[in-house]
Amino acid sequence: MEQLSHYYGLVNYSTAKNAEHLAAELQWLEDVLQLRSDINSGAVAPGTELVSAIMPEFEGESAYAALCNELNLDFYERLLLMLALIPHVKPQILDLFLVNNARTGQIYTEFGGRKGKIHNGFLPTAETYMFIAASDDIGLRFRLQELLKPGHPLFARGVLDHTAPPPGEPMLGMPLTISPHFLELLTTGMVSEPAFSPEFPARRLLSNLDWKDLVVNDTTRTELEDLDTWLQYNQVLMQDWGMGKRLSPGFKALFFGPPGTGKTLAASLLGKRHNKPVFRIDLSQIISKYIGETGKNLARVFDRAEHRGWILFFDEADSLFGKRTQVGDSRDRYANQEVSYLLQRVEDYNGLVILASNFRNNMDEAFVRRFQSVIHFPMPGPAERLKLWTHGIPENARLESKVNLKELANKHELAGGHIMNVIRYACMRTLKRKSTEIRMADLIDGIRYELKKNGRTL
Repeated sequence: MEQLSHYYGLVNYSTAKNAEHLAAELQWLEDVLQLRSDINSGAVAPGTELVSAIMPEFEGESAYAALCNELNLDFYERLLLMLALIPHVKPQILDLFLVNNARTGQIYTEFGGRKGKIHNGFLPTAETYMFIAASDDIGLRFRLQELLKPGHPLFARGVLDHTAPPPGEPMLGMPLTISPHFLELLTTGMVSEPAFSPEFPARRLLSNLDWKDLVVNDTTRTELEDLDTWLQYNQVLMQDWGMGKRLSPGFKALFFGPPGTGKTLAASLLGKRHNKPVFRIDLSQIISKYIGETGKNLARVFDRAEHRGWILFFDEADSLFGKRTQVGDSRDRYANQEVSYLLQRVEDYNGLVILASNFRNNMDEAFVRRFQSVIHFPMPGPAERLKLWTHGIPENARLESKVNLKELANKHELAGGHIMNVIRYACMRTLKRKSTEIRMADLIDGIRYELKKNGRTL
């Protein structure tokens, strides 16, 4: 059976099999509700227990069966999950709770429940769950409250949303809400990629290149392979070897070095190699001049990404995670508190977070100490530059006899991104001439133009 980390779009389950298994589970839920009614009314033999309603056993793989098996859900846990799911699948099953108390004219208090803004049906709460699962059995109700805590796997893994009721109201007023991505997974068998929006200000990083196309020096490549190893063996380390009790979740890395040296490409290739989506966070949508808003914006990203195996990539991260300032007034104090919150949120994320910066010294030193990996992407040397020139020339083009790529690599100190800009420039000039021959003069002009953009001369 697939691991929980695969439940986020990496494995597609049959919609038909999902429907088959959920139909069986819905019938089981109806049997449970009928049995609860019969027990409360005395229509069954004394001592009859709710757990005598036999749970379905599933044949074949579905997202629902995989989730139940991976989390090893028992009778009461599956009941809790189904109550959160049912308003989206077969809400009429809960219509029986809409009956009013003749004395009060309202729904019976013990049924719990709430009304939606648009939905006219019955939306279950934790009190609804307690009524069905335990009725008046106070001891059982107290034991089942453990299932409603944030640390329970259904909440900790993001299957159900843990939304506490307003201060002063009973905890059992908590709504039972399934997260949108698990709702989609358990019904359609897969999860759609989130669209860029104010609620999720991040875009997917994709690359047509492969690991062998990444040109970096040996030291940088060795350090990148440590991240590759973590992505491959993290589950074994944390679960099978039991290190989850001793190590903080996730992995945090800092990539630093001049622009164009491969930081973004390395992040995208790590995701591609392990079939994990890489999302580049749009910091312009995250950072706010209003106190507290930056933290809220970032929290929405992490809430969406938690437990989904995504790699989060923050480019030019020093604009968000830079050094804290000396406290001169209350605004400085709030700004520093916000940075501290951001750092803590990154540290708590259970996936891979990569922060990229042009300069290591721009980053808050206290935060850098928490990184598991700090990787320098220096300007490529002549040998790396020659590889970049050689690999960058398109196969359909040919080089003029005057072109000496080794000479270009030795003479001009350019990063990989700059070299590709030069090659693009020369290719466009070549195509404009209706030719396939790249001229040395075009490459020199491209180098001159690239240097000019960066305030340098040939």
